[in-house]
Amino acid sequence: MADHLSTARVQRWVHGFTDAVEERGEYLTDLDRRSGDGDFGTNMTTALRRARRALAEADTRAGAGSAFQVLGETFLGHSGGTSGPLFGMWFRDFGKVGAGSGAFSLPMLAEASANGWATVTRLGSARVGDRTMVDAIAPASRALDEAAEAGSPLAEALEAAAAAAHEGAEGTSGLLGRRGRTSYVGEAALGSPDPGAVTIALFYRAAREALDA
Repeated sequence: MADHLSTARVQRWVHGFTDAVEERGEYLTDLDRRSGDGDFGTNMTTALRRARRALAEADTRAGAGSAFQVLGETFLGHSGGTSGPLFGMWFRDFGKVGAGSGAFSLPMLAEASANGWATVTRLGSARVGDRTMVDAIAPASRALDEAAEAGSPLAEALEAAAAAAHEGAEGTSGLLGRRGRTSYVGEAALGSPDPGAVTIALFYRAAREALDA
């Protein structure tokens, strides 16, 4: 099995992530109805479909980060809602790390995830436990860091990151929101995970699946 994510595999990652979000669009929107404006799934799928069209026209051979640069530009320029720009900056950090390189190695993925975590934390003023996408980003980033330090195979590292992100996302169902609209909902949101965190879990799972493609 490959120990890197080539430009072609990154494109599969992005398309797989887009497919996963589209398949769960109604579910994500339903989660947002319980804790926010009720437009999260619609905004995500609309932006990702726009990005898919942009990717079809873009030259993604320039580097492994090219597809993420397209995602970042699309979300920053066209996505709605409060989370759209945060996802745009998240994708942009992956694009920056992969720029000019033919593939993502495990250390590069760990760096991109850590950078994205720092960016989302700075811009969104969210910390672990606030019931946001950070609750999935943080454990996944830690898993990648630990795997990189241990010299683990990429497949093992991505599986650990995907599992950690999923666990973190599911854990938000027991948290009271402290940022954004969900902070006004209070206990009404309990029992349902945060849609942004669920989306981050889908992002890491798509990375793992792209490695097998």
